[in-house]
Amino acid sequence: QVQLVESGGGLVQAGGSLRLSCAASGMRYVMAWFRQAPGKEREFVATVTWSSTNTYYADSVKGRFAISRDNAKNTVYLQMNSLKPEDTAVYYCAASDSGGSSRYAYDSWGQGTQVTVSS
Repeated sequence: QVQLVESGGGLVQAGGSLRLSCAASGMRYVMAWFRQAPGKEREFVATVTWSSTNTYYADSVKGRFAISRDNAKNTVYLQMNSLKPEDTAVYYCAASDSGGSSRYAYDSWGQGTQVTVSS
């Protein structure tokens, strides 16, 4: 397991942008972002593989969010543009050797950072 610390959340108006960062004690083959809104299950947002060759996105964020990683800095990013009120959630960074969109494939999680999008 690795230690993960998210930052960059906050309050933003609809249509605005935020950039989340995840500082890791070490990088794993697959790094990911998930999110959890009040009363809802934690859901997949995006993943990126080691060399950044492969990225995958949930349909709900495709074209608006971009995941990236800097292995030299042990950091993963999530650039979020054209934010919508339905993007409001706690965003979590996660790490895995196998990856995928299932949260059960990830054994390392951060504490989360709140993103609130006002209409």
